[in-house]
Amino acid sequence: MSFNIRTGFGYDVHQLQEGLDFWLGGIKLPHTHGALGHSDADVLIHVICDALLGAANLRDIGFHFSDKDPQYKGIDSKILLREVMKLIRDRGYEVGNIDSTICLQEPKVNPHIPAMKTCLAEVMGIPEEDISIKATTTEQLGFVGKKEGVAAYATVLIHKP
Repeated sequence: MSFNIRTGFGYDVHQLQEGLDFWLGGIKLPHTHGALGHSDADVLIHVICDALLGAANLRDIGFHFSDKDPQYKGIDSKILLREVMKLIRDRGYEVGNIDSTICLQEPKVNPHIPAMKTCLAEVMGIPEEDISIKATTTEQLGFVGKKEGVAAYATVLIHKP
């Protein structure tokens, strides 16, 4: 049975490394460390992509954009998100809403959330009010708390209008 409303969930982590650019939610954050990855390592965009793909039963970001494929080396994750939106729209779906959480000890994310929402809304072609971005620390526990990495979670609702 196929439903007109579906939900998806995404989770991702990236190691932080000194000297790399730090891309988060499509914008570059000022920081001494950036996320390490095959692409630009934008953990927020990656979890949104995974949640959207999962909701549409289209597997995951690694299936569509393999980290073994040189064409994706250093790619801007906004390009991947545009492609994911095309994939779900080709199946007749639109985004209902996105709820996400970034886990990061530093830098502080809250001042950058409005710019992230603007960027993501533009890339996805959806209203900013349909995107929720929250940020938290892990109270200095685990790899996030020790400033070794960044993690993010996202849930999405997609629907066929």
